[in-house]
Amino acid sequence: MFEDVGLKVGIEIHQQLDTREKLFCRCPTEQGKEILEIKRYLRLRKSEIGEEDRAAREEVERGRKFSYKFHDTTCLVEADEEPPREMNEEALSIAIQVAKMLKMTILDEVHVMRKIVIDGSNTTGFQRTALVAVDGEIEVKGEKIGIATLCLEEEACRKIEEGEGFAIYSLDRLGIPLIEIGTRAEIKSPIMAKEVAKKLGMILRSTNKVKRGIGTIRQDVNISIRDGARVEIKGVQELDLIDKVVEYEVLRQKNLLEIKKELINRRAEVFEEIFDVSRVFESTNCKILRGKKVKAILLRGFAGLVGKEIQPGRRLGSEFADIARSFGLGGVFHTDELPAYGITAEEVKKLRDFLGASEVDAIVLAAGKDERVDKALSRIIQRASYCLVGIPEETRKANEDGTTSYLRPLPGAARMYPETDVPPVLTKKYLDVELPELIEERAKRYAKLLPFDLAYEIADSNLHGLFEEFSTSVSPTIVARVIHVIPTELKREGLNVEALKEKHFRVVLELIKRGEIAKEGAENALRFLIENPDAGEKEIVSKFGSKQDLDVFIEKLVESKRDLILEKGENSFKPLMGLAMAEFRGKVDGKIVAEKLKKAIEKLLSERFDC
Repeated sequence: MFEDVGLKVGIEIHQQLDTREKLFCRCPTEQGKEILEIKRYLRLRKSEIGEEDRAAREEVERGRKFSYKFHDTTCLVEADEEPPREMNEEALSIAIQVAKMLKMTILDEVHVMRKIVIDGSNTTGFQRTALVAVDGEIEVKGEKIGIATLCLEEEACRKIEEGEGFAIYSLDRLGIPLIEIGTRAEIKSPIMAKEVAKKLGMILRSTNKVKRGIGTIRQDVNISIRDGARVEIKGVQELDLIDKVVEYEVLRQKNLLEIKKELINRRAEVFEEIFDVSRVFESTNCKILRGKKVKAILLRGFAGLVGKEIQPGRRLGSEFADIARSFGLGGVFHTDELPAYGITAEEVKKLRDFLGASEVDAIVLAAGKDERVDKALSRIIQRASYCLVGIPEETRKANEDGTTSYLRPLPGAARMYPETDVPPVLTKKYLDVELPELIEERAKRYAKLLPFDLAYEIADSNLHGLFEEFSTSVSPTIVARVIHVIPTELKREGLNVEALKEKHFRVVLELIKRGEIAKEGAENALRFLIENPDAGEKEIVSKFGSKQDLDVFIEKLVESKRDLILEKGENSFKPLMGLAMAEFRGKVDGKIVAEKLKKAIEKLLSERFDC
């Protein structure tokens, strides 16, 4: 199926690096306390060759004001009140290490460029990015996929809120070093797209120098089909969603091509005029239109096609609504879905009469502030006109169900120009870097000690070093349970397992190793450490370890059951072991309890024999 439509897919992976400092300043990469707010408008500037980027132009037309939350862990570089520092050497070293793992050609000099971005995600109006390496490859399922580029760039701001005419961002994320890896458009199926992203993610995590968690890695997917267009899907955060995103984009483009064919057969036409139809809805019961400026555009021959489904739950009209929302409106109405929403059949007839529209025509309505409505409808006119030509190149946002929404036009080459505040860096001194063991190879080693699925989870964990350290002195299964299985179970219960650091797992494993707490007590010890992260060994042992109490208990138990032991001899062990474990289960390892109890029974029996 996908070969028949000429599917081509390229993946871009964006991965935050776990460095001490940001890329162009010495601020930490962790969130601090908010201390003030900065407000900005961003304006468009032409590139070095005098051209405007089309995506940036549309962002300007949206006329939004941006607010930025400034933290005690951010500085004037993030606020664009001070020039950037030299590039973070630690981040560049990691980028070169990854490039070597991907068999790429590393550039002799790394030059920083400015990439125009005025959607508010950067206070400067551009993102700093540097090309580090080109022309690599990876092998996935026996197939080689080319790696076109590897860039080192600064992470964007974190969006907190947005609404009509404004957006609020936090500066804490801005400037975190980010690796961007772009494959060639050589992927031919949705499943292979997911497998390639999975392999690249594994390679990045194998360095043990990348951040983990929600938002620290994102996949952008570039998709095209024969007679279609290249479309970039931004922000696919769930790996398991990639194949569905590709499938749904193929479906969208195929349906849009069918719409184009039908429109040509109908000799459809898009009017460029925007009509003020407020008078038609003066007495409307539609709360969205009542008392507002209402305007409309006329699409000749579009009836039934604006409401045509192009992705599950999304129609051509949804594409128009996305554009309206990007200009600060709530959406649009169109005649394929009317009467509805408080708009009556009589009002629809008046609207058609007012515009001279027949039943084969479609009308799109928008309401709100005059200027915003005009800009939104002008852009929808462009989009509707493109339906007669084909599929526009554009950037889209990935939705949670795998469908996509319009974001902006696809950026062009005009948005790139040199960064004059950061000097170029020679890469020669960074080339002698060791390559780490891949997670998949580590998992094969661990699979000799554990079931493979568990072995892979441990190999892919930041705590794999603890497994290496303790699995020679503590059962590998117990170590795996402490660092992975128990935390997973506690997380399902809603506990904040992120509060557990490497030192917490280490102390629990060390106490198990020394026999000061039982392996059964590991879960309770970790629960305790979640609530008491500063607790030390003594507190844990006093709460969950009972070796000294065990000696006293066994001594008293054997004395109280003296007659039973003398009568049944070694056969008395099983009932007495049950009594001992009822008291010490989860506090002392069962093997220790058994050993001490056996010795106490043997001692009593030997004393009787001696007598």
